[in-house]
Amino acid sequence: MQRKTAALLAGTLLATGAAAHAESEAEKAVEYRESVFHVIGHNFMPMADMVKGKIDYDAEEFATRAERVAQLARMPLEGFVEGTAGVAGSEAKPGIWSNWDDFRGKLEDLQKESAKLAKVAGKGDLQAIKPQFMAVGKACKSCHDEYKEED
Repeated sequence: MQRKTAALLAGTLLATGAAAHAESEAEKAVEYRESVFHVIGHNFMPMADMVKGKIDYDAEEFATRAERVAQLARMPLEGFVEGTAGVAGSEAKPGIWSNWDDFRGKLEDLQKESAKLAKVAGKGDLQAIKPQFMAVGKACKSCHDEYKEED
C-alpha cells in the first residue's frame, strides 16, 4: 500500500512540477518579448524627439539607435510561442493567435521598415530620414492597434 501511495504521490508531484515548469516557460517567453519591445521603445523615443525637433538631431546617435531597432525588430517573434496566450499581465490580445499570419506579417513589416530606416539613417540626412521614420512608426502602430492591449 505504501508503494502505491508513494508512486501516486511521485506521479502527482511530477505532473504538478511539469505544469509549473510549462507555466514558468510561458511566463519567461512573455517577459522576453515584452523586454524586447521595451528596448525598442527606449531606442525609438529619442529618435522621435529628434524628428520632432524636441531635442537636437545627432546623426551618429540616430543611426546607432536606428540600427538597434532594426536588430531588435527581428527578435520578438521568439516570445510568441504556444502556451503564452493566457499568461497573466501580458498585453497581447487573443487575436494574435487566431490571426497569426496577419500578426506575423505586421512584425515582418516592422522588420523591413526598420531595416530601411537604419540604412537611410546611416547617411545622416534628417530630411530623408523623416519619411522612413514615419513608416516605422506606422508599422508599430498597425500592430499595436490590432494586437496590443491598452496600457
